[in-house]
Amino acid sequence: MKLRGCGTAMVTPFRRDGVIDEPALRSLIEWQISSGVHFLVPCGTTGETPTLSREEWLRVIDITIEVANRRVPIVAGATSNATAEAIERAQTVASRRGVDAILTASPYYNKPTQEGQYQHFKAIAESVDKPLVLYNVPGRTAANLEPATLARLSRIANIIAVKEASGSMTQIAEVLNIVPDNFIVLSGDDAVTLPVISLGGQGIISVASNVIPSELSKMTQAALDGDWIGARKLHRKYLPLMQALFLESNPMPVKCVLAMMGRIDENYRLPMVQVKPETRRKLEHLAADVGLLVDRVAAR
Repeated sequence: MKLRGCGTAMVTPFRRDGVIDEPALRSLIEWQISSGVHFLVPCGTTGETPTLSREEWLRVIDITIEVANRRVPIVAGATSNATAEAIERAQTVASRRGVDAILTASPYYNKPTQEGQYQHFKAIAESVDKPLVLYNVPGRTAANLEPATLARLSRIANIIAVKEASGSMTQIAEVLNIVPDNFIVLSGDDAVTLPVISLGGQGIISVASNVIPSELSKMTQAALDGDWIGARKLHRKYLPLMQALFLESNPMPVKCVLAMMGRIDENYRLPMVQVKPETRRKLEHLAADVGLLVDRVAAR
């Protein structure tokens, strides 16, 4: 499987009573696909996965499989800071027909060494027969996956890609210099998608594409096709919104904008809460400025 382009790290919509809003989720998935996203990533950080029960986690993945119906690849999130549990989760989603790859992040809170991370990911990879996408997001996990460790992991056959969200372009450049040519490097930050692609990356696992799926997919594809003028034009238009979506902890701002657009009800699970009034005002201004609030979806 070749992951390339823009993949959306899907939000998980909730009803006011806290239950997963399945009709809203199905609608979001269909909208993403019809808007041209290249693959879907359910049950990552953006999906508030730490607050989902095991049954809910699998339900979100199963709905994504059902609605996608093989039209786009699905990279399902399966992370734990306990290696044994991470293996069990990976094996569970690997058994799902329609899951094309598994996204698994560095162990959080434990702060493992580089060797600990290597052994963790190696054990997961050896337990399943589906491709693994590693997720390096030290701002959340407190464990940076260093380029040399990633290079070792890239030699394991079914570890095929990394979502790189270290926040360091120097590190990403080093990663792209040190991994094999067939190893896929995906940006984990919307704002640096273009420089990552310019260095040899293959795309983005995006938060912003929850609200601008067509635009992010076109921007990413333009860059991959070498149309840098077109890609930069889209990047400049949407960069302020991309940045504003991280004014507070993800996915609070992106769910706020989706609610403004009428695509979901704005409900979270603690410890996620609504954004501050000043953040809401800025998000509304930026969303309106790029035309996202012109044709709001009719109330469901």
